[in-house]
Amino acid sequence: MAQKAVVSLTTGLEDIEKVTVAFLVAVGAAETGRDTLVFLTQEAVRLALPGVATGIGCDGCPSLESLVERYHAAGGRYFVCPICVDSRKIDAATLIDGAELNGTIPMWNWIGDDGATTFSY
Repeated sequence: MAQKAVVSLTTGLEDIEKVTVAFLVAVGAAETGRDTLVFLTQEAVRLALPGVATGIGCDGCPSLESLVERYHAAGGRYFVCPICVDSRKIDAATLIDGAELNGTIPMWNWIGDDGATTFSY
């Protein structure tokens, strides 16, 4: 079984329910001991900015704030697409803890030869 998990997320708060599901999957992986990476692209890169990942995706869903906190506490990491950040004129120096500017090659290097379980939202 792969001991790494990658959650690829392209959606931002325009679909908060999808973001919630992606974070539930990432939190589940991280809290069960897997090395976990959330790869943020397109509008999802904004979620790596302080104070953006907020709100509740559905009735009975946990808040995004609580999911982000749990993910961080479990050692989860974010790779944030540098092309997407540049195209949106986001200052990469302001990314949240655990988030770093990295594209596809660093992601593949992080996955390595043993592979990873992947999810895409």
